[in-house]
Amino acid sequence: MAVVITVAQQKGGTGKTTLAANLAAAFAPSRRVALLDIDPQKSLGRWHSLRRARLHQAAALACADIAGWRLPAELERLKRDHDVVLIDSPPQLDTDARVAVRAADLVLVPIQPSMPDVWAAEGTLRLAAEERRPAHLMFNRTPPASKLRDAIATDLADRRLPLLRSTLGNRAGFAHAFAAGLGVTEVAPRSTAAAELRALLAELQELIE
Repeated sequence: MAVVITVAQQKGGTGKTTLAANLAAAFAPSRRVALLDIDPQKSLGRWHSLRRARLHQAAALACADIAGWRLPAELERLKRDHDVVLIDSPPQLDTDARVAVRAADLVLVPIQPSMPDVWAAEGTLRLAAEERRPAHLMFNRTPPASKLRDAIATDLADRRLPLLRSTLGNRAGFAHAFAAGLGVTEVAPRSTAAAELRALLAELQELIE
C-alpha cells in the first residue's frame, strides 16, 4: 500500500504545485509514483502532459485528476498500484481538500516567509488535526537571507507548530524544471536547488518510514 503525501495550503502563491511536481520527479527513480491533481487550475496535470511528451528523458509517473464523489475510489486505486501518491489539493478547505487530508500519511503545508501564509496555513493545520493526520509546515520560495523567516520560525517554535528543517529557496531552477515537465533533480542534479530538494526528500522519508 502506498504512502500518501498531500500538499495542502488554502492560500495561493506558495509554490504548492511546483513542490508536488519536484517531489514526484525526485521519488520516481526509486518508487512507483502517482499524482492526483484536485486543484481546479489543473497545473500539475499540465506539467504531467509535458512530461509524457519526453518520457525518453525522464522517469514515468501516473497522473489522475478525478475529483468529487469519485475521489475516494480513485485514491484507493492509486494506493494499490503505487508506492507513493502525491496529492495537489485545492487552495481552499472544501470537501475534496478534506478527503485528500484524510487519506494522507503526511500533510505537507508550504509557506513563504510571510504572515498571510502562516495565517492561511493555520486553517490547513486545523483540518489535519480534525482528521487526525500528521501535518508539517515547510518554508518554500524562501529568500537566501531572511530575518522575517527567522522571526516566523521562532514564533512557530514558540507555538509548538511543526516546521520541517528543510527549506527550499526562491530559485529559478524549480520553475525552469517545471516548465519542461521535469524536476530540478533531473534538469540540474548538481545545483543548489537540487541539493535542497534532496534534503527535503530525505526528511520526508524519515517521517513516513
